[in-house]
Amino acid sequence: MAHRRSKLFFFCIFSCYVIAISAKSYYEILQVPKGASDEQIKRAYRKLALKYHPDKNQGNEEANKRFAEISNAYEVLSDGEKRSIYDRYGEDGLKQHAASGGGRGGGMNIQDIFSSFFGGGPMEEEENIAKGDDVIVELDATLEDLYMGGSLKVWREKNVIKPAPGKRQCNCRNEVYHRQIGPGMFQQMTEQVCEQCPNVKYEREGYFITVDVEKGMQDGQVSFHQHKFYDWLRFIYYYLFNICSNLRLYNIFI
Repeated sequence: MAHRRSKLFFFCIFSCYVIAISAKSYYEILQVPKGASDEQIKRAYRKLALKYHPDKNQGNEEANKRFAEISNAYEVLSDGEKRSIYDRYGEDGLKQHAASGGGRGGGMNIQDIFSSFFGGGPMEEEENIAKGDDVIVELDATLEDLYMGGSLKVWREKNVIKPAPGKRQCNCRNEVYHRQIGPGMFQQMTEQVCEQCPNVKYEREGYFITVDVEKGMQDGQVSFHQHKFYDWLRFIYYYLFNICSNLRLYNIFI
């Protein structure tokens, strides 16, 4: 009996040890050292969040799980108070801190964290979010670029809204009202279409995007970048994650 109890005791100790070493720290999840700066944490989150975002990994449960872990880790490490508590007391300290009423309202939704980081606040209406199509650009990079790191320029063009002479008809002043057309039956109507708004036109505008080549990148590796533009009609900043660059190594030796 004593021998069996001894084996059970050592089995419990071993199980606890396995659980302890298998649980990744928030720093390991974001792949940064414990003394990482705020900027390093931001860069790491940006890279991993774009890689594992559910929109790019539809139906991939493992990617969705990783995205949740990454967002949770970033929420803690990007907050000075939470990070200090985590460094000293671990996750148990964070739980006690939240239970005592500390923190910011019990945490943010993982999509809110992503949206607030990349420019769209958690309260932004879904219809105000513009999502561009993926654009694949083949770039020529030298062996030195891939080994030492550097940057490449990409020329892009887009439609830009510009003021035009005259007025235009729009629906910015539409009023909605209901008219009864029978017992218990109502019809929704709109009226007062505005004809006083400034006219607009679309023009093609070119610009350069800087693509960062990180040290150690491989031939054909994909790098995602964000691009921002301002819609002066709706007063919204749009962030488009729509540039992926296929690096192509070419021979620079004679």
